[in-house]
Formats: sequence, structure tokens, C-alpha cells
Amino acid sequence: MADGNNGMKIRHTMIRVADLQRSVAFYTQHLGMDLMRERTSEERGERVAYVGYGDEDSNHALEIVEMIEPPAEYVHGNTYGHVALLVANVQEMSDHLKSAGVEFAHEPHYVRAGNPNMIAFIKDPDGYEIELTERR
Repeated sequence: MADGNNGMKIRHTMIRVADLQRSVAFYTQHLGMDLMRERTSEERGERVAYVGYGDEDSNHALEIVEMIEPPAEYVHGNTYGHVALLVANVQEMSDHLKSAGVEFAHEPHYVRAGNPNMIAFIKDPDGYEIELTERR
């Protein structure tokens, strides 16, 4: 049964993207996620991929959805914050991502004075921010 309270847990978080394959490539190639599964739903008018670390039954997934007939203008909601990824070393990961041409919203920096943990924010191909965070 699932982890959590009475067998409940968060299964996935969904974002809409302009190009599903471009997003799958970003998350798998740059952030080391696995492609858990893909599906197309003609009746819902969407192509969907689930990416994450490990298997979907045991781990939280990021559901990325491309609309088959997207609206003329694609606009992010104004309440989106970010997805946070725990990484072993923010500076090393950032250096790797910079060399691959990944855009940064906020360069690597310490959480606050005296705290050994660093964070950085990158942008995926659709402009969603992703926090890279470490805990020491």
C-alpha cells in the first residue's frame, strides 16, 4: 500500500507544456529523471508523460501534458511557484547545467548567512522554475 496517512500520498504534480518531447528530453537528460510512462488521450485532447526518479508506484512523479490543439496563446498561471529537487551539490549541478545551456532564474547561493545549504533556480523549456536544493 502507499506510504503516508491511511495509505495516502502525493502521486504526481501536473504542468502543461508546449512540446512534450522537448520537455521529456529536458527532464531526463539534464535532471536525470526517468521516463515512467507516456500516453495519448484523444478524447481529452492531450499527450502525457510522467517523469521522475524511480518507479511511479513508489515515488512522486511530474506529469507533463501537451495539448493536441493548444490555444493560440500559451500563458502560465499566475499562481505557479516552483518544483523543488533535492540534489547532492547545487554548485556542481549548476555548473553542469550551465555548460549545457540551461537558463538560470537565480544563480546558486546560500539559503541565508551561516547556513551551509545552497539553492539555485533554473527554468525548463516552457519557463517553469525548478529549485535545486541541498541539505547538509
